[in-house]
Amino acid sequence: MPLILFNKPFQVLCQFSPQDDKATLADYLKIPNIYPAGRLDADSEGLMLLTDDGKLQHAIAHPDHKEAKIYLVQVDGVPDAASLAKLQAPIDLGDFVTKPCQAVRIAEPEWLWPRNPPIRQRAEQPTSWLAITLQEGKNRQVRRMTAAVGLPTLRLVRSAIGRISLATHPLMPGEWMEVAPKDLGN
Repeated sequence: MPLILFNKPFQVLCQFSPQDDKATLADYLKIPNIYPAGRLDADSEGLMLLTDDGKLQHAIAHPDHKEAKIYLVQVDGVPDAASLAKLQAPIDLGDFVTKPCQAVRIAEPEWLWPRNPPIRQRAEQPTSWLAITLQEGKNRQVRRMTAAVGLPTLRLVRSAIGRISLATHPLMPGEWMEVAPKDLGN
């Protein structure tokens, strides 16, 4: 039962079946019978876990198991203490209310690769980086949270799931490696 760490590149769909002319997991992973344990939208990058074990997949992806996920988020603007407090508190996003989370301002990680294509840069508008740790992961949640506090997301990279992190398992976009399921820390 392999557990595959994959660094999903920007604009790659989290599926194996072809869709139009878009890149999918099948363009990078030639391992039969593995499936994603959770998803990232096409505009997001970073750590994905894939396995052929249905129970392990459920244990990683299901919100009841509360496997912490860390997202590195480059936002348009500079958060103040009030913005960070709002991000950490439950936010009503209309269709659901987020659970409390951790949100801190960080320096851009040294190990982070440049995005291709690069994000837009505006001289008059500074950007900053946040680390947001969630125990849940609903569709486009981080982007919706930062927008709700006036800090639109420019770049979103999932850097860790449980104890597995791209900081300690350095993979460039499109690269993968196998690890033992016990490394997750479940």
